[in-house]
Amino acid sequence: MKLKGTMSLEEIKSAVLAGRVVRWRNGAYEVMRDGVGQWFILCRFNGSLSGLTWADGVTMSEDPKDFFVDEGGAK
Repeated sequence: MKLKGTMSLEEIKSAVLAGRVVRWRNGAYEVMRDGVGQWFILCRFNGSLSGLTWADGVTMSEDPKDFFVDEGGAK
């Protein structure tokens, strides 16, 4: 089951830290945090990364309505 709806930056980060799979737009893109605390959107097909936020660390780089928790998603 995919839970869609606008997600704030804090909701996205909290969900990922709680072990939930957060996706952007579709199942190919997953939000992740690296070992030094940086947040990214990872493309599972080719391994490319883009920042979850712009350089200010608070402005999301993508539209918040395009993020969702994928309850059936496996890491």
